[in-house]
Amino acid sequence: MRNRGVAPASDSSLGDSNPRQEGPADLRLVPPALAAWATAAVTLDAPAVWVTALALTCAAVAGVLLLGGATRGRHGRTEPSCPPLQPQPPGLRSPPPRPPHRVFSLWPRTSVAAVLLCVAASAASAALHGADLTRGPVPGLARQFARVAVELEVTADPRLTRPRVKGDRPAPSSVVIAADVLRVGAQGGSSGGAGTRVRTPVLVLVDVDRAAAGRTPWLSLLPSTRLVVHGGLAPASAGGGRVAALLRVGRDESPRVVGAPSTAQRLAGKLRGGLREATEGLPGDARALLPGLVVGDTSRVPPELHEAFEATDLVHLTAVSGANFTILLALLIGPPGTAHRSERRGLAPRLGIPLRATAVLGGALTLGFVIVCRPEPSVLRAAACGSVALLAIGTGRRRSLIPALATVVLLLVLYDPWLARSYGFLLSVLATGALLTLAPRWSEALRRRRCPPRLAEALAAAGAAQAVCAPVVAVIASRVSLVAVPCNLLAEFAVAPATVLGFAALAAAPLAMPVAKAFAWCASWPAGWIADIARAGAALPGGGVDWPGGPSGGLLLAVVTLGVILVGRQVLKSAWAMGICVLLLALVVMQPRPLTRVITGWPPPGWRMVMCDVGQGDALVLAAGAGAGVVVDAGPDPVLVDRCLRSLGITRVPLVLLTHFHADHVAGLPGVLRGREVGAIETTGFDEPPEQVRFVRGLAEARHITMTRAAAGEQRRTGRLAWQVLWPPPRPAPDPDGPNDASVTLLVRTAGLTLLLMGDLEPPAQRALLRSPGAAALPPVDVLKVAHHGSAYQDPVLLRRVAPRLALISCGENNQYGHPSARTVAELRAGGAVVLRTDRDGALAVTGSGQAGSGQGGSGSARSGAGEREGAGLGVVAGGS
Repeated sequence: MRNRGVAPASDSSLGDSNPRQEGPADLRLVPPALAAWATAAVTLDAPAVWVTALALTCAAVAGVLLLGGATRGRHGRTEPSCPPLQPQPPGLRSPPPRPPHRVFSLWPRTSVAAVLLCVAASAASAALHGADLTRGPVPGLARQFARVAVELEVTADPRLTRPRVKGDRPAPSSVVIAADVLRVGAQGGSSGGAGTRVRTPVLVLVDVDRAAAGRTPWLSLLPSTRLVVHGGLAPASAGGGRVAALLRVGRDESPRVVGAPSTAQRLAGKLRGGLREATEGLPGDARALLPGLVVGDTSRVPPELHEAFEATDLVHLTAVSGANFTILLALLIGPPGTAHRSERRGLAPRLGIPLRATAVLGGALTLGFVIVCRPEPSVLRAAACGSVALLAIGTGRRRSLIPALATVVLLLVLYDPWLARSYGFLLSVLATGALLTLAPRWSEALRRRRCPPRLAEALAAAGAAQAVCAPVVAVIASRVSLVAVPCNLLAEFAVAPATVLGFAALAAAPLAMPVAKAFAWCASWPAGWIADIARAGAALPGGGVDWPGGPSGGLLLAVVTLGVILVGRQVLKSAWAMGICVLLLALVVMQPRPLTRVITGWPPPGWRMVMCDVGQGDALVLAAGAGAGVVVDAGPDPVLVDRCLRSLGITRVPLVLLTHFHADHVAGLPGVLRGREVGAIETTGFDEPPEQVRFVRGLAEARHITMTRAAAGEQRRTGRLAWQVLWPPPRPAPDPDGPNDASVTLLVRTAGLTLLLMGDLEPPAQRALLRSPGAAALPPVDVLKVAHHGSAYQDPVLLRRVAPRLALISCGENNQYGHPSARTVAELRAGGAVVLRTDRDGALAVTGSGQAGSGQGGSGSARSGAGEREGAGLGVVAGGS
């Protein structure tokens, strides 16, 4: 006799021919999973006494609830399971039998008990993992900044820090390695048995020379490798996460391996190395991106491409998200909707592999995926979801994906409570939840409005994921991307072929490298397409909007997103309204220059010079004709200087003049070169600091741009723009006292205006400049670019000599140097100059023709957030982007 309501087992080894449909989603596991997640996030660094009390209390209350429910079930009154049949009038159906009364009495107790047990288990797991940060001698030695010899086990792939500018120099490059300390001893100890045995997580920072970073042996270490290291311990920063201390290793230190990596990690390393070799000859973007798309190896991704992926919210593609594993699983077992049918369309049924054997093969694929791609949060979540689905396939039973996701969250948080504080894990779960809950409803709504089914599914998936993830991204990055949905839609077409071909190259590399290179070449086309989409989206003027960061900013964006969704439901009812909204969004994102100039007043017509707002650094643009500008210094950030040049419509740069080689003047050079025709690069003749000199020369050689050196007496002209180099003197003059005093100083004439651009000259060089032949005829100037970001080190005689009408200072908001100096600002104002600064006024555009104007130094007008001051043919518009 067959049980009622249970689907019959299939006689076919390939699966059920028509599996029964599921009912409403089962949400019983969602509250326990959320409770465990929240408990782990709160109790990781809570006092042990409190966590122990919480776990014991929750376990005790859960036990009472379960025992009380069982007792009531044994001795309480219940309704009969089969009520007596009652005669019914003809044609009238009998109502369904009521469930036993004990079900209603036990369900709330069981639910509460389940939540409490999960809270207790999560608290206990968090307490044990959090204790790793305080157990043993390592935390105490870190507080003493002790020098130690330690034996480590590497737990993650080493990575190279991205370049950053700190002051006038780039921050030191470091290799960052997550590891567990297994043995610790005093400095000078050996790797033998001496020392204290521990297991404490630390973060190893190895100083390296960026020019030789690709050849350092530290980057070749595989997880599970054991090595002995000598270095200095330091406390982890506040809220440092899962590490108990930092271990700083000197630049001259080399890793001494005392234990080889495991067999699985060696195999994974060989596969990853084979993929890197197979992609070696590909074009730049594909070569950098393909290993990231396949196995999350982003070591080749340049900073500007990474920033483009962040700006377009495509960075999840290089983090080995669940999409990678979903594609592989679908290739094996077919689309989820047909995985249980006899007509399933995966690779396995075409090879005649039975259903349960398919599940076993999928389990092996899952394990290999985790090992090769490393157990990152998104990888673990994807693999766990896949395991649940494979279990459903192997048993022939269907399971709702929402309980599967809840199960995954619960198990992973109990296994690794630190995931509860991982933004990557949160974004991964939110995106998956949106695809399971919001996306089907939105897709159905779009189809009802005659949207093609495939387009409706793609739009709904991208929109749902963006809606739930954008508030979290705003908390982290303080920005909102307006191009994320279209960029994700356009990139989606290329993700599957790039992933499948990339994994084919990965698998073929150990067997036949030519075949792997062929697969990689085929994959380079979709990978290059994804990179092009990211770069194009990031280059749009209105592609992103600055947004308040932190929890308050995320909450505000969540409210705004909800409002947009509610309004969007009404907009979709009208084709006209929808078309108008799409047009307005396109105008906001594209920001056509004529329209932008009308609305914002930027850039002002007839601008002669613009001081870009690039933070604590210098970047100026001199107008040199339609779409052309001479760039003087490039600032510290490629993104900011590129944004400034795009807002001015600069597509051609006859000359880039770098006053000196400090990073706050040259580190943004890639942003100047991005997508523009550059004629030449001119620099000072003082080649210090050497690492920045190599950086500039490397960029020039890569782009085949001629480099020249400026010297006093040089005069050049392009159109109505002319300039004369006043400093530094040509060699063999004595070397200046540091790079600042070697700054190229220009006297610029444009449309009857005179501008003095002084770089970072300090008082000794300023006084020498006054004595030089070139400054003998130095006239009072209209505009002075104040030296060294308005620091206190200025020569008052020079300031009185040039007597500027307008003094411009480029400095960063709340910078650590106190620029500009109040004394310098006061001296300039006492001399009659109007002083403006980028940290308060934004980008500054100088206008005018040098002929008499209508006003004298008045406060001027305000237009769309831009303030204008005029005086005798000279004007300045402040507040540009």
